[in-house]
Amino acid sequence: MTEPIATAPIATEAAEPDTTDPGSAPPIPFPQDRSCPYHPPTPYAPLRDARPLSRVSLYNGRSVWVVTGHAAARALLADPRLSTDRGNDGFPMPTERFASLTNRRVALLGVDDPEHNTQRRMLIPSFTLKRATALRPQIQQTVDRLLDAMIEQGPPAELVSAFALPVPSMVICALLGVPYADHAFFEEQSRRLLRGPSAAETEDARDRLNDYFGTLIDRKRKDPGDGLLDELIQQQLAEGAMDRDELISLATVLLVAGHETTANMISLGTFTLLQHPDQLTELRAEDSLMPTAVEELLRFLSIADGMLRVATDDIELAGTTIRAADGVVFSTSLINRDTTAYPEPDALDWHRSPRHHVAFGYGIHQCLGQNLARAEMEIALRTLFDRLPGLRLAAPAGDIPFKPGDTIQGMLELPVAW
Repeated sequence: MTEPIATAPIATEAAEPDTTDPGSAPPIPFPQDRSCPYHPPTPYAPLRDARPLSRVSLYNGRSVWVVTGHAAARALLADPRLSTDRGNDGFPMPTERFASLTNRRVALLGVDDPEHNTQRRMLIPSFTLKRATALRPQIQQTVDRLLDAMIEQGPPAELVSAFALPVPSMVICALLGVPYADHAFFEEQSRRLLRGPSAAETEDARDRLNDYFGTLIDRKRKDPGDGLLDELIQQQLAEGAMDRDELISLATVLLVAGHETTANMISLGTFTLLQHPDQLTELRAEDSLMPTAVEELLRFLSIADGMLRVATDDIELAGTTIRAADGVVFSTSLINRDTTAYPEPDALDWHRSPRHHVAFGYGIHQCLGQNLARAEMEIALRTLFDRLPGLRLAAPAGDIPFKPGDTIQGMLELPVAW
């Protein structure tokens, strides 16, 4: 178990006038759609003015806290009095679709310590910086092969399906030991799980993924391979450290998170760079900027906007009390544009130091796959623009569809030419 932090009031930004009082103004609905795929929703502007803490209303009318201040977010995300366990009373449900899954245990993302720590320790060796570095040649081969096929076919191309999605999908399949031949199935179920039109469809997608991994695990127990899933079967499941249902949940989380988030960063990152030609020109001229550019894109885009927690005890923050059982939402897109942490935060700037962003979360639940995601983004974006120096949008920017605000942000399609 991690060492508990002190439970004294959190020191953070000075409190604003009483804008956090739920009676002072009607709470702003959350989440909302972006009007531009790389900027926070325009109606969130009052929440920026009311940092570090405000109130928002969810789909069912429930009012919850929203954290928008950078220092406050990092303090609270490291506070053991905030839980990710959906079974706790008061856990915030941002959509009906999400609420339909509250009776499902979610490994890693939806458990607290000590259970979380036990699961995370099983996975850490496969997601270290050293491991991500060792995978770079394989990632590069995957990227080159996909671009070869795209170039051979010729322009125009739809970049999400031809490149942005298959890059991380192929990599996470190889890492886990999941057959990439099944990618059409699990990519479709991931889509339904994260943004299906109804709660029933979301539940059905979860059931289908569970059945898929249950069958795959049973097959691998008889005929082992060499992926992470095989290691967990042989070392954790066989020894009784993990049961079958827990392993199914863990495999689902790793597969879905392992390809959905990075695919959206590649597609939205490409769109954003094409909309910022000066920054793209600078990046092309100085390749050493790429690692910092990836961090800045992570901050700027904040695709996972709306991390969810519930308070298990009272917490004092900036003169306000978050009560036990209060829901707490972290607006990543606003936290990562806090002017106290990032001057001119609405500008894309390769020369700032954005490493303290919370695009990967913070604290014990900080994204386990962040080293792999960084490697995939660096290699994918660098190679894409190196090999296709004339890359451009093949449709007006305003006509290209992007994802709604109640799911991971990114492009639904990205037509390009070169």
